[in-house]
Amino acid sequence: MSGQPRGLTLNILIAASCLALSLCLTSTPSYALSEIQREDLPSPVTPPASGAPGIAVPTPEAPGTKPSDSGQPADDTDKSEPETPPANGGITSPRADPDAPPPAVVYDLDTLPEPVKRMHGLIIEACRSGDIEKLRPLIGKGDAMTQLSLGDIDGDPVTFLKSLSGDGDGQEILAILEEVLSAGYVHVDTGSPQELYVWPYFFALPLDTLDARQRVELFKLVTASDYDDMKQFGAYIFYRVGITPTGQWLFFVAGD
Repeated sequence: MSGQPRGLTLNILIAASCLALSLCLTSTPSYALSEIQREDLPSPVTPPASGAPGIAVPTPEAPGTKPSDSGQPADDTDKSEPETPPANGGITSPRADPDAPPPAVVYDLDTLPEPVKRMHGLIIEACRSGDIEKLRPLIGKGDAMTQLSLGDIDGDPVTFLKSLSGDGDGQEILAILEEVLSAGYVHVDTGSPQELYVWPYFFALPLDTLDARQRVELFKLVTASDYDDMKQFGAYIFYRVGITPTGQWLFFVAGD
């Protein structure tokens, strides 16, 4: 495969994210897994429910006070109502909090709730088949469809996934999806409506705290140059998968 260096691609992603541009990078063939197309869109700004260990997402500015009929600002009780959090609580775009206890990294799939374990196995099976069409029934449709982009996608979701894959037929994106789901996972927002099981666990850990063994696992997905760029950015922003406790495949996204 041919394509631009992965470190350069990630530099473009980080620069675009910091400027809060709503762009999508054009998918190009790549030399390795981390060269797959990434999303260049700003993070959701509505925070998830409290209690997610090791996770913090950007919070919106406090709404301003409304002027009273006299033209003077009203008191603080007259503030706008907060927006309703999105279904996933903004959890697709992590911010690992170095001051919070990190969530436990788990490898044992037998500890997963049965619906989560079943969905995980079905996705892995589809990836190993080499046929991206086998993801279609798992992705679903309508309001329950798996989120595949931080922005809206046009048309068929499987066609969209093929467009992300450097080979054009979807095998590269299947390889990345399988590799992501083969890593350890974290259980976040336990007991809240935003409760999730997320792969890979780098999603929820400060990258500069990874030990040598964990960095080896990370380098199965990204390059050392990507790793350095992500540390400067402040989060793991390559592909991640979220599955709800009821077994719904909630998202498979990259970027921030």
